Order: sequence, then structure tokens, then C-alpha cells
Amino acid sequence: MKRLLTLCIVAAAFAAAATEVINLKDYGVRPGGKADMAPAIAKALSAISERYGKQDIRLVFEPGVYNLYPEKAVATHYYISNHDQTPQKLVGLNIDGWNNLTVAGNGAEFMCHGRMIPVAVVNSENVSISGLSIDFADPQISQITIEESGADGIVFRPEKWVDCKVDKRGRFITRGHGWELAPRAGIAFEPDSRHIVYRTSDIYAPLDSVIARKDGSIYAPKWRNSALVAGTKVALRTWDRPSPGIFLHENKNTLLTDVTVHYAEGMGLLAQLCENISLSGFSVCLRGDDDPRYFTTQADATHFSGCKGHISSVGGLYENMMDDAINVHGTYLKVVGRPDDHTLIGRYMHPQSYGFKWGEVGDTVQFVASRTMEIAGTPNTIVSIEPADKAEINGAKEMKIVFAQPVDTAVNPRNPSGIENLTWSPSVVFDQNTIRNNRARGSLFSTPRKVVASSNLFDHTSGTAILLCGDCNGWFETGACRDVTIIDNTFVNALTNLFQFTEAIISIYPEIPDIAAQSKYFHSGIVIENNRFNTFDAPVLYAKSVDGLTFVNNTVSTNKEYPPFHSNRFTYKFLRVKNVEMDNNTFDGPQSMNIDIK
Repeated sequence: MKRLLTLCIVAAAFAAAATEVINLKDYGVRPGGKADMAPAIAKALSAISERYGKQDIRLVFEPGVYNLYPEKAVATHYYISNHDQTPQKLVGLNIDGWNNLTVAGNGAEFMCHGRMIPVAVVNSENVSISGLSIDFADPQISQITIEESGADGIVFRPEKWVDCKVDKRGRFITRGHGWELAPRAGIAFEPDSRHIVYRTSDIYAPLDSVIARKDGSIYAPKWRNSALVAGTKVALRTWDRPSPGIFLHENKNTLLTDVTVHYAEGMGLLAQLCENISLSGFSVCLRGDDDPRYFTTQADATHFSGCKGHISSVGGLYENMMDDAINVHGTYLKVVGRPDDHTLIGRYMHPQSYGFKWGEVGDTVQFVASRTMEIAGTPNTIVSIEPADKAEINGAKEMKIVFAQPVDTAVNPRNPSGIENLTWSPSVVFDQNTIRNNRARGSLFSTPRKVVASSNLFDHTSGTAILLCGDCNGWFETGACRDVTIIDNTFVNALTNLFQFTEAIISIYPEIPDIAAQSKYFHSGIVIENNRFNTFDAPVLYAKSVDGLTFVNNTVSTNKEYPPFHSNRFTYKFLRVKNVEMDNNTFDGPQSMNIDIK
């Protein structure tokens, strides 16, 4: 029943959709072979829209592998949140301006080559995609096995499927279709369990003076790391993230069912400025237990920026990605100008987040003081909004926004301030998912609307399992949570590594530079109930600047899988937290608490 309820908002939109059934094989889109199907898909969509229009269509793929190459893919100029803002994006399946469209994959696999976006859905309404998987033949993350590790360096062997060389300068170079990289960082995995190696975090890999040996191994004399014992698998990577596997932009009512992403050089799925998204059985995962790869995506499995309505992820598998399973947030604009009392100039600040619409006329916004993360003034309404640094929204970094009421005088460029769009913030259900063996964190929620994280398994998430954040100083990702329920989840051995904001298994950690000057509270209304924590270390819950925190009916058990090491030795550690309820929690060992209430 719960699964049906979480999907009803989007599923109801398809009641009268998909009337014309079209088999894409009739338009030359066929699986198998080495032919590039990207131009055939583009040609088919063009012909279908010309004949039938872009409404009430069901597109049917035959099962099998479809090779997609960037050279003849659809060229676009999308600006994508939390990705590198490269000038051009190349798309395999580009769904633009369609309504009441169903895409039936039937087990189709998009095997992509080079650098491209496999699937994009933009400016569309009531789009459903099912039974489709995405992978890349030449992933930009390369994989090696450590053969020797000691004081005189490391000897490693690239996997057979990794195309690599040592160049004339002695650099280890990986390459694929139209790209060449020199990785200098990595993530280490245990060969049998596929867990990230304890206390390794992001590995520095100096691969600029290596020596290729006749037996195919490579000697890296500058690389020394005692944690990388023989047999360790290392996913070598850069920090590039040009494109997600699936891009959703300015859509309403999108449903993805049994869709899988095995690799993307960015997020698995990135959605921005969308209303109502349901993921049912959507996964970012390996190709099974026998997959020779130990990694999936370069960044988050799923990421939702500036969306509204409702977001649900139910019954998914998120594993071995290089960042979080889900991140839901908006974007603070920094106030850089105040032409008059009704007008502000707001700027996108993060270099990977700009160039797309931030708000609309009629949206409700609020203002925040960056140093204390306190609300400044009262909510206001947008009367007009336009790009301030260029003629069009595409590529713009600054917005000129006129408000219905005078803006509080405290909101000005001399007093670091941010603007938060409250209208473009979603409710979230994250239910019955498995998150395991990934870098960084399990899930991040930054929305004032209702959030329910329930019946999930967080298994060796490496860092914090659940993070409630908010930051108007670095990432500029909004905002305060007001209604969060974390219930019936199981947490197994989080915090084997430390990353940003990883203070406990559940970390409520807004970025507040001057908390001593804060008089209000950032987060509120957080309930953590009936969860099971199985941990080798001490910290279970960290909370900062919260009014209203309930931690009841939870069970905490300890194991000896790893030695404890976290600097936080408290089960609970609170800073500026009030209205706390803690009752009927069960522990198999001692518990301690450090509370600072001001």
C-alpha cells in the first residue's frame, strides 16, 4: 500500500495517455550489431512527431543492446546543475516538448561511447520510461588491482578492459572514445566484499612518474599507502562530471520504472526545475555479483535541484557510486546588488550551478543571513525576474528580481545574504531502497516540505548515512528542514571513512560560520524512530541548530568489524538543540551525550 501511495501523484497523470503505439524497429532503430543508433533514434523521433505530433504516444523498443556514439547525437546547450558547464551536450535519446509519452524499453540497453547524455527529458509533461538500462563501454573511471605495496612505492595492474598507456612524461594515461585523462585520485575497494577500504577516503595517487613493466604491471614509485594491500581494487578517477546518465529539466509528472544506470561520468540522474518525479525500482548499480567493475557513477546516484511537487524513490538499489544516493536541495542566490527597496540582484555562486531558471513570477521566497543562517525579514513574492548579466537565461549567473513588498534593510551586499525559493521545494519519500558500498554519504535532504525516509537499508555507506544540511556559504544549497521522519531503517557500519559533514551516522549539520551569534534555529521537526543501528564506532546522532528533535524506540548494537576511530566519541552530540525527546532506545553498550543548549 505504501509503495502505491508514493507513486499515485505521477501515475494518475497517465490515465488517458499513450494512445498511439509505435515500434521503433519500424523506423530503423534496432538492437544488436555495432551501428550507431543515436542518429536513427533522433530521425525516428522527428518523423514520429511530424506524423503524429508529440502527444499520446507509446514508443516501444525491442530488447537488446543499442550502441550510441556522440558524433551524430543530438547537440544541445543544456546548463545542468551540479555538473561541469561545458558549452555543448550530446544526447542519445532527447525527449523535448512531448506530452503523455510512454517509452517502453522492454529490456533495451543503451551502450554509450565517449562523452554524452544517454537520455534527456526536457520541457515535457506526463512522460513515463520503463525497462531501460544505461551503460558506457569506455568509462572514464579506470580500475586497477594493487599487486605490491611498500615503502618504495606501489605496483599495480590495470584491468584488462582499461585502455591505458604511460606517456613520454611518465604519466599514467587512460583513454576511450574521444577522451584521454590523467587520473590522480581514487577510491579503494575490498576485493571480496566490495566495501570501501576502511579509513582510506579519497586516495591521492601520484601517477606522474610511473614505469611500465614488460609483464603489463605498472610501478608507481611516488605512490605510498600502507592501507592499499595486495589485491585491493582501486577506482582511479578525476573530478570531472560533464554529464548525467539521465537529465530531467522543466518537466511535470515524470515516472521512471525499472530503469537502471550502470555508469555515468556525473550523476546517475539529475533533475532540475521539475514538478513531481517518481522513481520505482530505479537503480544505480553494478551489473550483478559477477561484474568486474567495482564502481558505478562518478557522482551522486540521484540529484534533485530546484524541484517542486513530490519526489519519490521506492525500491531502488544504489551502490558503489562516487557520491550520495540522493540529494534534494534548492539553490541560494547570493545578494550582490540592491538597486532599490523592492529589487535585488542575486548571483549563482557555485561554478557547477548556474545558467538555468531560478524562479518565476508569483514564487514565494525568503532571505537568509549567511553567517548565522537565520531568516532575515519576512517571506516575499516575486513580481518580475530576469537575467541581469546577459540577455537570456541560458548561461546567466545573475538574476534581477523585483519583489511585491519592500525587502528588509538587513538584506544587502554588505551583509552576506542569500535568497531561497520556497515554491520550488519538494516533499520527498525515500522508501525501501538499498544504499551500499558508496563514497561520501547515503542521502541528503534540504527542503522545508515533508520528508519521509523509511524502510531503507544503509549498508557500509562509508560516510554519514543520512545528512540534513543547508549551506549559504560554499555549496549554496538550500535549506532548512521543517518536517522530517526517519523511520524503520537499518544502518550497518556507516562511517568507515570521513568526508564532509560526517559527524555521526545521522548528521544534522547545517553550515553555520558564526553559530555563536545565532539566536534562532535552522532545522526543526525531526523525528527519528524505530531504526536499527549496527555500528563498530560511537557516534549515532549529531545535531546542530535544531528546534524539535525526537529520537525514540531505536536500537543500537555494536560489532567488531572495524576498530573504532571517529574523533566524536559520543553516541549523541548536540550543539544548540532544544525541545528534545529521547525515550525507549535500546543499547547493547554504554551511551553518552554531549549537549550544548543556548
